[in-house]
Amino acid sequence: MSVPVELLDLSVRREGSLVLDGVNLTLAAGERLAIVGPNGAGKTTLLRTIVGLERAAGGQIRLFGTDCARERDFRPFRPRIGFLFQDSDDQLFCPVVIEDVAFGPMNTGCTEAEALARAQAALDALGIGHLAERVCHRLSGGEKRLVCLAGLFALQPDVLMLDEPTNGVDAENGRRLRAALAGFPGAMLLVSHDDAFVAELATRALVMEGGRLVPGAIHAHPHYHSHRHVHAAGTDE
Repeated sequence: MSVPVELLDLSVRREGSLVLDGVNLTLAAGERLAIVGPNGAGKTTLLRTIVGLERAAGGQIRLFGTDCARERDFRPFRPRIGFLFQDSDDQLFCPVVIEDVAFGPMNTGCTEAEALARAQAALDALGIGHLAERVCHRLSGGEKRLVCLAGLFALQPDVLMLDEPTNGVDAENGRRLRAALAGFPGAMLLVSHDDAFVAELATRALVMEGGRLVPGAIHAHPHYHSHRHVHAAGTDE
């Protein structure tokens, strides 16, 4: 099986400055890799560049063993890489939930009946089947997050890329989100400031520093309870 995502010496410039500077990354099939770091470090830019929404200034992007450089190179692979945006309102664009979740399958070759069946199954799997006929813009933040995730699940992707997936999610919907992601069989690349979420799901971590990725380690710190964090490897803070 080919490696889902491989980046070789990837760089991205914005207004003449390097945002990503010689990034190397390999995401293996079934791996759950966390990317952590401060705001503005380039984490979202990294995710967007992987699927061709940002243009690389140098280096290589290889998806499922295929080099991708131009828009037409990325297009066939986008349905296989479900990208959860940081802001749900940037991802929801159909008026009704079931239509939004079915949109991806309908545009990748499914009949309307097949797409609607996939959409309902994805909503049911997340415990939000009752939202199918709701108007998207009237949902709560947590409900919107789960509907966006259902839209990705309906595509049956090989990889999930999650940009701050727990943002604006209440406790009940957070439990649903975690359970669904824990059961996802494919590879996962997640960006999050939520230490508990990262520690629960990630099998490996990298830290974004100065536009580069350095190895990270997930530590358990003794408090009144055991609380896990991600640090750059070699630090003990």
